[in-house]
Amino acid sequence: MRTWTIIGFLATAVIALALPVYAFNEASRLDQAQADLLTHAVAQGQLIYAENCVVCHGADGQGIGAYPGLDNDGVRGMEYDTLFKVIERGRYETAMAAWGVNEGGVLNDMQVNQLIAMLHYGDWVQTAQAVEDLGLNPPTVLSTEIPAEALAEIASLPHGDVLAAALPFYGANCAGCHGPAGAGTTLAPALNDATLRGQRSDEELRRTIANGVPGTLMAGWDQALAPAEIDTLVGLIRYWDEVPAGLIPQPELAPIASTDAEVIAAGEKLYGIACATCHGREGQGTRMAPALNVKSFLTETNDQALKAIIAQGVPNTRMPAWGGRLSEAELTSLVSFLRTWEADAPAVAEAASSATGQAGQSRGPFWLRWVQGWFQP
Repeated sequence: MRTWTIIGFLATAVIALALPVYAFNEASRLDQAQADLLTHAVAQGQLIYAENCVVCHGADGQGIGAYPGLDNDGVRGMEYDTLFKVIERGRYETAMAAWGVNEGGVLNDMQVNQLIAMLHYGDWVQTAQAVEDLGLNPPTVLSTEIPAEALAEIASLPHGDVLAAALPFYGANCAGCHGPAGAGTTLAPALNDATLRGQRSDEELRRTIANGVPGTLMAGWDQALAPAEIDTLVGLIRYWDEVPAGLIPQPELAPIASTDAEVIAAGEKLYGIACATCHGREGQGTRMAPALNVKSFLTETNDQALKAIIAQGVPNTRMPAWGGRLSEAELTSLVSFLRTWEADAPAVAEAASSATGQAGQSRGPFWLRWVQGWFQP
């Protein structure tokens, strides 16, 4: 009996000694498991970011143009519920679309959670490297550098202080769409225009720059610019006629499209997968999206403009931004394939009711509707 008592006492002592060790090891194991889960979530979030967000917010989270940066304490410290709602539902009257599947987007709850993990705990240097490794860096934004001697001459004009302050920013962020001298392009209307200056008040111009124009490539800049900076751009539009013609250089735009048969074939295959449902198998347009295979659009839209439309999308339309999903090579292949239509493109395309449906009434190419409607009341 005494032997069993001793054995019981020893067993109890062993258990008593083992429990704290087990508890310590279990806590460490749980901590390690949580750390591993977070590491996995951040890695998955980087992939989701690269495929869906990088074209607007940049590989390093610094933002691109009018689209705000995410590498800041405001985002890192934002409450989980608030950030989840922003990603899931988007932001009203901004270019931030709804990404949650319940709101018509492509991300499920787990993917949104992984993206939030990356935004809260990820390293932006590592994220930028992941984007680079995936080949998903966004296309370079077209820009125009204003020579120092030109800025010096502009500074001596009657409103030179306003013009000299606005033009470098305009050249870096706006010239790609509106042209180096504000004369307009196939992507966007002229800003150096007497009719515009006469018909639009400063407040109307300010509102357009701040809020953007739905259904066009013109995003709202209120998240990226301070009110004083927007005022400077309004001043540029107001006094642009003072800038001597030819003072701002017109850069040479090298063609992007390739004539390589394999590149074109890859673009044709990609078009069939990603574009034909909305734009029609032959680019004739449908009720969902306008025609691409039309003479005026292809001859008046350069390669850089085609690439910009594909990469940036068109806010508040069915046209998504593909720049975060397609590599540079894939964007080039699509432009190359579209360019093959130019020689035989019809003057007017008859839109089909669907990708394979019957012909219907065309409303004309979308770039023309953008230009005509950009600054209309």
